[in-house]
Amino acid sequence: MSKDIYILGIESSCDDTSAAVIHNGELLSNVVASQKVHEEYGGVVPELASRAHQQNIVPVVDTALKRAGIGPEQLSAVAFTRGPGLMGSLLVGVSFAKGFARSLNIPMIEVNHLQGHIMAHFIRKPGEYSDTPEFPFLCLLVSGGNSQIVKVESHKKMEILGQTIDDAAGEAMDKCSKVMGFGYPGGPIIDRLARKGNSKSFTFSKPNIPGYNYSFSGLKTSFLYNLRDWVKDDPDFIEHHKEDLCASLERTIVEILMKKLRQAAKDTGISRIAVAGGVSANTGLREAFQDHARRFRWKVYIPPFSYTTDNAAMIACTGYFKFLDRDFCQIDVPIYSNTRL
Repeated sequence: MSKDIYILGIESSCDDTSAAVIHNGELLSNVVASQKVHEEYGGVVPELASRAHQQNIVPVVDTALKRAGIGPEQLSAVAFTRGPGLMGSLLVGVSFAKGFARSLNIPMIEVNHLQGHIMAHFIRKPGEYSDTPEFPFLCLLVSGGNSQIVKVESHKKMEILGQTIDDAAGEAMDKCSKVMGFGYPGGPIIDRLARKGNSKSFTFSKPNIPGYNYSFSGLKTSFLYNLRDWVKDDPDFIEHHKEDLCASLERTIVEILMKKLRQAAKDTGISRIAVAGGVSANTGLREAFQDHARRFRWKVYIPPFSYTTDNAAMIACTGYFKFLDRDFCQIDVPIYSNTRL
């Protein structure tokens, strides 16, 4: 095996086109092109997303290679997000990865997007210390489409202990934000407003789901019905109470997430706890992790903000470890829109 291993990672599962290069396990570049076109629609429009990916994929990959200071001929393999995600968006990234790898006659490595989020904890930059989790550890994976508690036993062995049976935490935030007339994506807006509000101002419904599974549809419905009644009495209720509404909503979601995570940590006896996914950028959730680290003596792992949202660094990182195992895929491997780890 060559001494120098260069992995190109490509991520196109939703509305961010991203490419990254990892050299012997260290990140050399991570380029992300975001799509602003969806903001006016209040959510991602799949057709617009796939068109934007077609425009962005070539310049993004070219920039990632240039920032890494290498040429395409130095690449050892191409890692790409196979799924889950939007079919049209995935098709652009996967098709490019297949053509690029075939033109260079190098292996392809398919990566599960959710596994990539967890593996973001193993991204290392040259010359920087990185406190990576020891195995086994628990990971709370929370994003717009997923809310899961995952037991991670190795880089490639992961078991879902619990997951949402309906809406995800990030989806609940986005939908409640939309109901209040705020912009998209709702998560960052709710986070910002919540910092100025009283989290105990309002009480919303919490689910009673057995085991480690989650449910956020009841909370979303409770929020909607309460808001409807309050606005009926005061048409300007949202504007007058937006900070408190956001703080109370955030607190409820964080409490739901942490309750199941505490139980999983207690039952498994694992005190190394990580968080990953887009919602891991939420201030309230990060504060809850630090609080639990003090109260329960957890060793917590919280990723840098740049690795919380969709990015190719996590795909390239996962691809690097799969490359070491010679875990390659065939060129006819299909994409998938929804799957488990």
